[in-house]
This record gives sequence, structure tokens and C-alpha cells, in this order.
Amino acid sequence: MSRTKTILGIDPGYSRCGFGVIEAHGQDIVVKDFGVATTEAGIELGVRLSEIARDVEELINLHKPDLVAIEKLFFTTNAKTAMAVAEARGAILLTCARCNADIVEITPNQVKVALTGDGRADKRAVQEMVIRLGNLTSAPKLDDAADALAIAMTAVGFVNLKKNI
Repeated sequence: MSRTKTILGIDPGYSRCGFGVIEAHGQDIVVKDFGVATTEAGIELGVRLSEIARDVEELINLHKPDLVAIEKLFFTTNAKTAMAVAEARGAILLTCARCNADIVEITPNQVKVALTGDGRADKRAVQEMVIRLGNLTSAPKLDDAADALAIAMTAVGFVNLKKNI
């Protein structure tokens, strides 16, 4: 019999970093927590990255996830934004490693396919599945939190692939 797994999903960003925590028992999902960690514009990037790392460490210590699922980057245009988000991902990955958290990286396409069955699904279709799978009355107000829950829900399919979980 499989035990309940706690999964922390992270939608990385340097101004807004979405997080979602779920418990999964098989394919049954319970949403435990979600939100957005923010950093203030105009502050040095290193300070912002330190704040992100601190917030992620607090989430890991609070929820003790069996798995942390983080979205892989996909950018087609703004290189400046892509670099800052990549640096935020680096701070998050380092924090997870320092906390001995098991990590899985998930692409946006994997999220769309896992939740909707369609790799070309739009954001609204993914949010509808987050509402349905999480038994929520509505999607989280900020897209970053909804995306983080979608990432965590996608990781349910990955959780048994990780050896020590």
C-alpha cells in the first residue's frame, strides 16, 4: 500500500515565485497550501535571490516534501528576463540540494499533457484541471500559484520514479 506523498511545486521567478503544496495518495490529491513569494523591484538581484532561497527553505522545513517539482525554463523572447529567472531557479535548486530534497524538473509541455492530455492546451484549460483535481472552488488568484499547483500535480506521475521517495 502506498503512503501519502507530499509534493512542493515551484513556478520559479525573481519577482514572483509561485508555490503549491499537495498531498497525493495514489492519484488522489489534496491541496495543502499555495501562494506566491515576492521580492521587491529595485532591490539588488543577489538580495532578491537570497530572499527566494530563504522562502523556499522555509517551505521545505514547514511542509517536509517528499519531492520538490520545479518548472524547467522555456523562453522564446526576453533574454534579460530569462537570465534572471534562470538565476532564481539556480537559487531554488541550490536550496533544495542543501535541504536534501529530492527534485524533479518538469517542462511546461509535460504539465499540459499530464493535466489535460493536450500539449497545446492553454493556461485556462490547465487551471480548470487544477480546480478539478484539487477540489478547489476556483483557481488561485495569481497565475504563479496556479502554475505551481499544476507542476506539483504533474509530479504525482513522477513520484514513484524517484528511488528514495
